Amino acid sequence: MSENTIRHPPEFWPTQWWHTLDDSRIQCDVCPRACKLREGQQGLCFVRARHNDQIVLASYGRSSGFCIDPIEKKPLNHFLPGTPVLSFGTAGCNLACKFCQNWDMSKSRQMDTLADQAMPESLARAALQSGCRSMAFTYNDPIIFMEYATDVAQAGHELGIKSVAVSAGYICDGPREQFFRHIDAANIDLKAFTESFYKKICGGSLQPVLDTLLYLKQETGVWFEITTLLIPGENDSDPELHAMSTWLAENLGPDVPLHFTAFHPDWKMRRHAYTPGSTLSRARKIALSYGLHYVYTGNVHDNQGGSTWCHQCGELLIERDWYELGVWNLHQGTCKACGTTVAGVFERTHGDWGRKRIPVKMKS
Repeated sequence: MSENTIRHPPEFWPTQWWHTLDDSRIQCDVCPRACKLREGQQGLCFVRARHNDQIVLASYGRSSGFCIDPIEKKPLNHFLPGTPVLSFGTAGCNLACKFCQNWDMSKSRQMDTLADQAMPESLARAALQSGCRSMAFTYNDPIIFMEYATDVAQAGHELGIKSVAVSAGYICDGPREQFFRHIDAANIDLKAFTESFYKKICGGSLQPVLDTLLYLKQETGVWFEITTLLIPGENDSDPELHAMSTWLAENLGPDVPLHFTAFHPDWKMRRHAYTPGSTLSRARKIALSYGLHYVYTGNVHDNQGGSTWCHQCGELLIERDWYELGVWNLHQGTCKACGTTVAGVFERTHGDWGRKRIPVKMKS
């Protein structure tokens, strides 16, 4: 293909992960939801559908918008701090979280939501030209548009641009391996640590998410961090936080960063209370007590909980004021004070992108 050739999104993109059932329905095998579809039907995710006796992706090359964000907004605190990331999402989701903070995109059932277009090569060039170090699949879960995300990641890698996935980790074994093979960093949204929460609030199941976390730790070199949105009275009890911290410490080790973020009333949980800062501080204290090295608070102004501290000597390593970075006490990924290695992907110094958020209009 010549450099000047413009590729436009197809109406439907063929996919791999599906099989035909005895009753002639076709089952989508991307996630544990296992949607069983007749001709013309869509899966719960909205963007995967049955067309001409196969499962196709209807959102390939289409997006709800493109924006340059700080990498810390994903949130990733230990992956190229201070650098800009070209972010985009599509529409739909394979979970049904009642508290969704991006419901206007993830719960959309209108193709009009996907008004912006960009093929993988165009996105990679845009990231390079705008000075972004990475591209993030975010706003809604990239698992449901994994073919598009994978092609974007590969196009980015050809230009030295890294790929970031912000995902709930609700995916089956085969697709999981194929998808994360092309991902450099991820933030996995661990919604809660009870099966009842996943079933009642998210319409899903906890174990597949834990399986994804184990896979990332044991089978890949993907740098990943974890986020849990704490909702008052739903997933913020001491017993649940102790159980979660125990599992993380025993199964993933102490170096996977954990972010506790504040809930604001949204979507179908508008009558719930905001998460108080004291809840985030309590959760952080509990997690730290189990030996986790890097535990953060988010969606609140908390310099203590938002900054990175040396787990060995207590030195302030990376100071954060929201998304603005201040003190930088790292030297080649180690604490300048005591020499302890800090887990993550760091360069000689941090970027200076700060809190800027700049919408990007892609060239068609």
